[in-house]
Amino acid sequence: MPCHLENVLLVANPTSQSGRGAHLAEEAVEALFKRMRDSSIEVILTKHPHHATQIAAEAGSFDALIVLGGDGVVHEAVNGLMQLPHDIRPIFGVIPTGSGNDFARAIGMPKGVERACNALCSAVATPTDIGCVNGRYFAETLSFGLDAAIALDTVERRKETGRKGTLLYGTSAAHQLKHSFRAYGYTLSLDGLSPTRGRSITFAVQNGPYYGGGFKICPEAKMGDGLLDLCISHPPISRAKASLAFLKAKAGKHTHMRELSFLKASKLTVTFDEEPPSQTDGEALGGTCFDVHVEHDALRVLEPIWQ
Repeated sequence: MPCHLENVLLVANPTSQSGRGAHLAEEAVEALFKRMRDSSIEVILTKHPHHATQIAAEAGSFDALIVLGGDGVVHEAVNGLMQLPHDIRPIFGVIPTGSGNDFARAIGMPKGVERACNALCSAVATPTDIGCVNGRYFAETLSFGLDAAIALDTVERRKETGRKGTLLYGTSAAHQLKHSFRAYGYTLSLDGLSPTRGRSITFAVQNGPYYGGGFKICPEAKMGDGLLDLCISHPPISRAKASLAFLKAKAGKHTHMRELSFLKASKLTVTFDEEPPSQTDGEALGGTCFDVHVEHDALRVLEPIWQ
């Protein structure tokens, strides 16, 4: 059954969307009130990086926390919500207005304030997994190597150029394929099994199927199965073949390529021989040793009823 929400907190970054974040928040409140007339809706505009984490960590008195923005504010809010005891974590919702929106895409939330608000008001609270790496939570993706370098480059190019979507990701991918194409040696243990050695060009650990603004890197990933999905590309692989893999991944058509391995695990430890580029939900993550696990059914997430 769709949720009845009485006490809602809406969090938005006023500087997002080239300074349109505050205006979009006003649109969202108006759209929500049309459909939730008997609900209380409080709005907080973030004032600095990681402010959404602080806000979410103090939101235990609300029925629902809804963020307006992209994967960055989702990442911050999830890390705040996970600081609360499980039984008082608000239901989590997203109004996707960012450039990537991979978490929103994974749960089927449509873009656009009006459409998203309409979906939220008839959505179902669905238990959803959250990933954790070295104590930091991630909603959708964790990656190392070339794909991490692309993701981090994408964030910087977005700030500099205002570009977004597939064009932005493609530009970053072309640049990093030229400058960051190399293999990293690693030792990997899945679910406590004996460690194995390998070398990777890209190494993605996914809670949901998407990264890079809609690239379906792990097509079989499901956010409620208690498992993380891995996609690892290993040498020998040429730049041309790696480019082809990225192109095919847009539609999830890359899974047959022999240079790629797909694995599943509820927990893993990976240690790299030297520090690779690394990121989680677009946020930089340093180090060489990473303990990763899934928190099964950690959050209740508002998903459209057509999911």
